Amino acid sequence: MKHEFAKLALAIQFLTRIPLPVEPGYTPERMAGTPAYYPLVGALVGAVCSGVFWLASLGLPVFVSVLLALGAGILLTGAFHEDGLADTFDGIGGGLTREKSLAIMKDSRIGTYGTAALVVILLLKTAALAAMSVGMIAIVLIVGQALSRLSAVLVIATSRYVRDEGTGKPVATGLSLAGLSVACLTGALVISLWPLLQPFPAMLCGLAGLMSGHVLMRLVFEPKLGGYTGDTLGAVQQVSETGFYLGLLVWL
Repeated sequence: MKHEFAKLALAIQFLTRIPLPVEPGYTPERMAGTPAYYPLVGALVGAVCSGVFWLASLGLPVFVSVLLALGAGILLTGAFHEDGLADTFDGIGGGLTREKSLAIMKDSRIGTYGTAALVVILLLKTAALAAMSVGMIAIVLIVGQALSRLSAVLVIATSRYVRDEGTGKPVATGLSLAGLSVACLTGALVISLWPLLQPFPAMLCGLAGLMSGHVLMRLVFEPKLGGYTGDTLGAVQQVSETGFYLGLLVWL
């Protein structure tokens, strides 16, 4: 259990800016196992966003409250996934070859494709969430953050890492069947709790949207790159999350 708690703590350190009271004890093996806890960390991030939204909605319009909640999520993660989204679209859009795309994605500067992708995704998230009821938004923020990180974990499990080094390298080869099972069980738990608060058909629509975002994003980068990078994992998370929100709107 101590080993598993260390992996959870490393996952929190890797995906967020949350300060931990103690150093979890980094080892390559522990770091490689952290994807098992990505959905749980996503739920934690979503819970913070939900709390910010709920507090803001007590005195502010829903649209403004949603913006504050999304802003809290960006601050909490250090825009980790948003940066990956921007880099992915810059690389795929600006690179004619695989090598050129990978080189562009490594550049810390943001280009036109990345900027456009960020603006569109943030606008879609805000508009989709603001169209829901206050009570539903508070739940959806937690579920969307958790399941979209499971979506990224599924890329790790079913594709290959294409760089010799990078942000995704430490977790590229260490996702065991047990780790994948933990991530999937976390997602299943989140889904199973949904009917206690919202109608289950809404979840089916949301999952359809999430899976559509997952597949579409992979169709954007995998044919050119032949696999994934740390940046593309961030892109999958962002597009899957947005797809989940849009899918829920279809039900509404």
